[in-house]
Amino acid sequence: MIVSKNPYSGEILEEHKEFSSQDIDSALEKADTQFKSWKKTSFKERSALMMKAAEELKQNKQEYAETMSREMGKPIGQAIAEIEKCVWVCEYYSKNAAEQLSSENIATDATKSYVNYAPLGVILAIMPWNYPFWQVFRFAAPALMAGNVGVLKHASNVMMCANNIQKVFQRAGFPEGCFQSLIIGSDKIDPVIEDARVKAVTLTGSVGAGKAVAATAGKNIKKSVLELGGSNALVVFEDANLEESVKMCVQARFQNTGQSCIAGKRLLLHESIAEEFTEMFVKEVKDLKSGDPMEEDTFIGVQAREDLAEDLDKQVKAAVEQGAKILVGGNGKGAYYEPTVLSGVSRTMPVFNEETFGPAIGITTFKDEEEAIDLINATEFGLGVSLFSRDTDKVKNLIPQIEDGAVFINELVKSDPRLPFGGTKNSGYGRELSHYGIKEFVNIQTVYFK
Repeated sequence: MIVSKNPYSGEILEEHKEFSSQDIDSALEKADTQFKSWKKTSFKERSALMMKAAEELKQNKQEYAETMSREMGKPIGQAIAEIEKCVWVCEYYSKNAAEQLSSENIATDATKSYVNYAPLGVILAIMPWNYPFWQVFRFAAPALMAGNVGVLKHASNVMMCANNIQKVFQRAGFPEGCFQSLIIGSDKIDPVIEDARVKAVTLTGSVGAGKAVAATAGKNIKKSVLELGGSNALVVFEDANLEESVKMCVQARFQNTGQSCIAGKRLLLHESIAEEFTEMFVKEVKDLKSGDPMEEDTFIGVQAREDLAEDLDKQVKAAVEQGAKILVGGNGKGAYYEPTVLSGVSRTMPVFNEETFGPAIGITTFKDEEEAIDLINATEFGLGVSLFSRDTDKVKNLIPQIEDGAVFINELVKSDPRLPFGGTKNSGYGRELSHYGIKEFVNIQTVYFK
């Protein structure tokens, strides 16, 4: 059995019977059979259904958000915002997929030559618990609009959310088999990837999980897209608007109780403003309300599992042992960990050179732009970075030196359906969202007439 447990109360919410090999085979056969007809549907037909999915999310966002909060501890206000973002991505691809995948004429010596975009078939999505709806919908909306069908292996602690997502597509009227949730554990992933009916795989998760999935996909010559961890830097230069930068950095680090791959995890401050910024930052962090995720004014809930809080505590304690100083927080109980700020963090400490997946951040100072760039890139990850400065020309000159997949100026790193999302190095490869994302799982087909 796979168990859904409320990390705040400890209550067992639901037990899910794991799929047998026969159940998995039946689901894949249903998906493969449905693909043969789904790929022939028009963009107009797909668009109408995707808009119905958006409407279903709108109408029942409270129900879906409450399940999310109960199952993985996300504060209810942030859970509702996540459902609303899923509405956005459904509407975006409903309106734009036809144009994004229209044939592209290219002048050659042929009578006519063009590039056609054809769907691949059954796509396996392996998704995490931290944004249990958004991570899935940012895959599912473009994949289904492109004419593919999807099967989901969700994180084991959010199987109620997985079932609700399948319910969204069923209620919207998508044909049976267009989108299915597989109730399976990680030990059953490899045979699904290897199955001939599965044509490609996308994973959002840890570096270890990404390496394992990439190896299996590569061995079977199948396309994969990986969105893995991140250790984003928040870089505040001496000319930044400190008041606005403080608020943005607090939001970037502590939203979703710090459990986000694109959260700002390393706070890099120019030494001339470090003391003033730190004082303002700590004050803001102390004002964050912790508590029951189901209460509307809660900003910091619990982590999704107790072991996650324990892992974070080990990283914080290791930094202190190496000379870092706790300015606020540093304690936990069960799945709850206090919002924590550390000063005097060096690049040898775990809170700098590892991903911290929870409400803790370390402060490191720099002397000049060259040192700032060195610190930004001094990580195995490359997902995103936020730069805070009033000097536009300076920032533009720094951007080409940054190795991350995204650079945000005076704003936290965030995903947007209109922009490509993805990283470099151990943050993975491939892109989600925008016209780049919808083309990850299509056959880019050359057509030549003479």
